[in-house]
Amino acid sequence: METKTYKVEGLSCIDCAGRIQASVAHLDTVQRCEVDHATGNLTVWVTTPDFDVTPVEKIVADTGHTLVTERHRHKLEPVSNRSSIPLVAFTRFLLSKRDTTLTTIAGVLTLLGLIATRLPLPTFWSITAFALAVILGGFPVTRHAFQEIARVHSLGINTLMVIAVAGALAIGEWAEAAIVVVLFALGEALEGYATERARGALESLLDLVPPTALRILENGVTKEVPVEHLRIGDDVRIRPGDRVSVDGIVKTGQSAVDQAAITGESMPVDKGPGDEVYAGTVNTFGVLEVEVTQLAADNTLNRMIALVQEAQARKAPIQRFVDRFARVYTPTVALLAVLVASVPPLFFAQPFWGVGGWLMRALQMLVIACPCALVISTPVSVVSALTHAAARGVLIKGGATLEILGRVNIIAFDKTGTLTEGHPVTTDVLNVCTVAGCNNGLQYAAAVESQSSHPLARALVTEAHAQHLTLLPAQNVSILNGRGITGNVNGTTVTVASHPYFDATVPHTDIVCREAERLAGEGKTVILVGHDDILTTTPQVCSVFAVADRPRAASPEIIADLKTLNHIRTAMLTGDSSTVANAVAQYTGVDTVYAGLLPEEKVEIVREMQEGKEEEGNIENPKSRSGGLRNAPMTVAFVGDGVNDAPALAQADVGVAMGGAGSAQAMETADVVLMGDDLRQLPFLIRLSQRTRQTVRANIIFALAIKSIVFVLAASGIATLWMAIVADVGASLAVILNGMRLRI
Repeated sequence: METKTYKVEGLSCIDCAGRIQASVAHLDTVQRCEVDHATGNLTVWVTTPDFDVTPVEKIVADTGHTLVTERHRHKLEPVSNRSSIPLVAFTRFLLSKRDTTLTTIAGVLTLLGLIATRLPLPTFWSITAFALAVILGGFPVTRHAFQEIARVHSLGINTLMVIAVAGALAIGEWAEAAIVVVLFALGEALEGYATERARGALESLLDLVPPTALRILENGVTKEVPVEHLRIGDDVRIRPGDRVSVDGIVKTGQSAVDQAAITGESMPVDKGPGDEVYAGTVNTFGVLEVEVTQLAADNTLNRMIALVQEAQARKAPIQRFVDRFARVYTPTVALLAVLVASVPPLFFAQPFWGVGGWLMRALQMLVIACPCALVISTPVSVVSALTHAAARGVLIKGGATLEILGRVNIIAFDKTGTLTEGHPVTTDVLNVCTVAGCNNGLQYAAAVESQSSHPLARALVTEAHAQHLTLLPAQNVSILNGRGITGNVNGTTVTVASHPYFDATVPHTDIVCREAERLAGEGKTVILVGHDDILTTTPQVCSVFAVADRPRAASPEIIADLKTLNHIRTAMLTGDSSTVANAVAQYTGVDTVYAGLLPEEKVEIVREMQEGKEEEGNIENPKSRSGGLRNAPMTVAFVGDGVNDAPALAQADVGVAMGGAGSAQAMETADVVLMGDDLRQLPFLIRLSQRTRQTVRANIIFALAIKSIVFVLAASGIATLWMAIVADVGASLAVILNGMRLRI
């Protein structure tokens, strides 16, 4: 069985989605069909690989929508074609489809009919205009009502509208019937237009990738080819000012690349040989030659957008509740309308026909029974929030995750690569040699360490390069059983090792010991360098180095910001030593530290936090010794690197991966991926979740309030049929526009 996914353009109504789903599911070659009104996605499980999509296109077209089977670059669908004047763009949208064109004509006829009623003309002309408006504008509505009854076997909004319009015609309210038809159809079109614009913000990211690339041929000449024709291992040239067309590795050239579309970083990132670049980013000043590492369909931007689209289809708990409520709400109101139409005339001798009759009041209630505003209130907000986060380089995998983020009580961090930069650097270089004029410690150390792949060795070599020291050749280099390294440089035996090794083998002054102990107390790794004294040929300690994985500069500010949000507590869970962990905690301001942990111990601590059984960490940050909640269940977010911390990420209520742009492991492991490894996005995420929850709550309350008010007015005989339509359409548009604010 094969799965295929298409886009239904302009889909926003749950009734339309239900009709399409039921019809497509009955096709012979379709095993199962799902249509999501929130994302506009139509997914079919088919029994044959050569599936013919034509019947699906016809079914979708019958509902007044268009099935998009293939997205064409730089040729967005009309609804997403943004004009500088919204009215012009919406008018273009109305005239792009048959059903909406009929609505436009019906609107013109209704306007002419209203004008005719104000002129000294026979009523024949106004009634004719209204009748034609009802026929033309009501044709799509009637067709959809038939589909609701015949295919879905449900009482949808189109069926309710047909009943309401027929009732208005029955009592001679021609103008009322025409206005209702036009307003309803216009409102449906406007909802679809606004919803599609909300979705279009994410899909428009695909246009950041140029459709062609300059492939470098064997003779060095470039040829422009479609990016889909590139294969892994091909070389492409990226000129200054060009958008990068592929995911790849820089082979030659130096430049800076603006990665804002992928990672959200505001400043361009320097790129040179060996560095990764990503499709959709912008090369600024230098020519780069890049080796392709991913096919066009699998580049980081495509994978990122696919994950967000999948996330949009995962309903938040509140959204599932609203959908269930709407299924009960509509038939309940319809039943109530039947009672309103029948009980007063039958038992209390009240008028049935006429403008003030109970039939008209019941018809108004049928219009109010439309659940569109209620159903769309949540998904449009969630889609907008997920799109906003993606534009900032943050992937949130679903509305449920977005909802949970706003309830987080404690955020637990891994240390290495999360609160710290993830790679050791040389922080201190001290010359302690007693021989006058000796200042070769770093140069000697770099000479022997250049033949080692250890991270600490690389830190010393990098520091030597930074100080523009010449890298001397070293001979007879050997490892000291994991405690250090030794070799011959310029005829001198050089040893690079730990302080304990030198304590045991090479006499040195108290000054060396004091400096080594001071640096170790700061949570740094201490390295000593010794070489033979030129005069006495006895070993001498000439330099003391300190190497550390530096905390991210923004970490203290981020931790402080998080503590202002819902009194969030912070914890560090690390496998590193207590001394190093405590030093990082002192700098960052983390509340509680758990050090020396194995991966399974991290999982256990996260579980204890969730169950409210957390005890004090084996080290408590002195700044925050007094408190933190205990013995209360917590909603826990864990922030890690997405690979080594996979068990803890899975255990936490929300797993946040410092994925780095394009990290496939991080994308698959966590609930949230920070594409730019930027912890500053954490406070943004919490605030976005809180804003989304507030917006969804406000939308639901507003939609129910509007319907309740109009319901009361209808029951009292004060409302009119067109007022009910305006209230319903207005409520739908209001919640859509309010939800779209989350894109900002």
